[in-house]
Amino acid sequence: MTCDFLMTRRQALAGLGACLAAPAIAATDRLAPALEKARGFGRVRGFLVLKEGERLAAERMSGPALDRPVNIKSVSKTIVASLTGAAIDRGVLPSSATTIGEAAPALLPRGADPRVAGITVEDLVTLRAGLERTSGANYGAWVSSGNWVADALSRPFVADPGGRMLYSTGSTHVLGAILAEASGRSLLSLARDWLGDPLGIEVPAWTRDPQGYYLGGNEMALSVEGMGRFGEMIRQGGIWQGERVLSEEWIEQSFVPRTRSPWSGLAYGYGWFLGRAGGASYALARGFGGQVIAVSPQLGVTVVITSDPTQPARSNGYFGELQDLIERDVFGALS
Repeated sequence: MTCDFLMTRRQALAGLGACLAAPAIAATDRLAPALEKARGFGRVRGFLVLKEGERLAAERMSGPALDRPVNIKSVSKTIVASLTGAAIDRGVLPSSATTIGEAAPALLPRGADPRVAGITVEDLVTLRAGLERTSGANYGAWVSSGNWVADALSRPFVADPGGRMLYSTGSTHVLGAILAEASGRSLLSLARDWLGDPLGIEVPAWTRDPQGYYLGGNEMALSVEGMGRFGEMIRQGGIWQGERVLSEEWIEQSFVPRTRSPWSGLAYGYGWFLGRAGGASYALARGFGGQVIAVSPQLGVTVVITSDPTQPARSNGYFGELQDLIERDVFGALS
């Protein structure tokens, strides 16, 4: 039966249903290689692909169910970046050019380099604060310190603020503390109010530092389903189910390349890694172990992957395989 000539009313209705269903079935079939590859990695726990809001693939491969929150690791940095946009949208922060000294002077440690006060929100959200990193080999000593914000801001400058990318959870943690100070509310409260409630997703409490600030940039938990809703909101320019969650301007600015990762080679904007696949651009949130949200507004596609959070996923290893899976087997198949 073709979709060109429909005879009776019953045949017409049946034929119309077949015509409408055909693209979705075809798209789902095109994702079969991606699903097979993801299963073969042995580390993927949850896998979700949406196109124009339609679920084309959703599979729990191991671990918790897709509606149970899991540790999203440094995907938290992208969530904090979005909360920063929400704060600017609401006038809690004047702009991304606002400095630490202007927004939260109480956070400045005694004896810090005078240049620290001039570090901007944009420097922090783009990981270009210029201060020695607290991630990698420095992470353990940082979280063992008695004051995570003061420790991060007391480190020596190894680059100019606004210069090269220095991937550092300390920078995003400082940003989260600024949001808390400027709003008079905890980062948890802001995450629930500005993202969790409008998206209808659970945001459990997570790690706090010795001063009570929720860790900005790591250890947050969201479900695969919740990550999908967040990604879809971003893909749609800040809209979820007809309601505005983030300003379109913030999302547009988030997708402007500001720097580049020295490891993956991907560009980086306001909390998002930025790449291209098959002529289409995409934005990627990435967390330790292989936690991923990837969105391509051009293709109308959102991809969520969660993985075993205890094993590293380096750009030349497992994360490289995930990136290839997303670019070639998902975006390529759906373009």
